[in-house]
Amino acid sequence: MAAATNDRRIDYVEFNVGNIEASKAFYRKAFGWSFTDYGPQYCEFDDGRLKGGFTTLGTPRPGGPLVILYADDLETALSSVERAGGTIVKPITGFPGGRRFHFTDPDGYELAVWTKN
Repeated sequence: MAAATNDRRIDYVEFNVGNIEASKAFYRKAFGWSFTDYGPQYCEFDDGRLKGGFTTLGTPRPGGPLVILYADDLETALSSVERAGGTIVKPITGFPGGRRFHFTDPDGYELAVWTKN
């Protein structure tokens, strides 16, 4: 079976924000982005080319959005991250629409990997 064209590529960018409504208002006014709400703690943005999210589930980190990669096989991706020297900081967990884990790279950057399965 051939891998999907988005396997192991950057797929999504997530911002931890203090106030989702204020963030939506800013990005709508500044750039014309559209939004889909998924409850009081999460909303997805669409800039017309790339989708991402605003969440209040983390701590806002100015200058530090969460870059999210996609993987067809999440467990294999997790093993690859560990073998490469990454540190798992949030184990695989489910969310509406899929599952994901977070890791830090050798320089301390936190990224996530998700899958629909």
